Amino acid sequence: MQRTTVKLPDDLDALLRHEAERRGVTISDLTREAIETHLGGRARKLRAAGAGRSGRDDISERIEEILAAEVAR
Repeated sequence: MQRTTVKLPDDLDALLRHEAERRGVTISDLTREAIETHLGGRARKLRAAGAGRSGRDDISERIEEILAAEVAR
C-alpha cells in the first residue's frame, strides 16, 4: 500500500475528522472510501459484499431507538 500526503483546507479537514469519528473508522479508511467512490473501481464493488450484516439480530426490534440515536448525532 502506498502512502500519499494530501493538503486539505482546515474546514475540509474538520469535516473529514468529524465524519470518521462519527462512523468509527480511521481517517485513512474514510479517505480511501471517498476516493474509491469518486473514481470507481474494484474496491467499490467489493464493499457491498457485506451490506446489511451488522452482526446483531435485534435490529428490527430496536429500529426506533437506533434511528433516534442517529438523529441525535
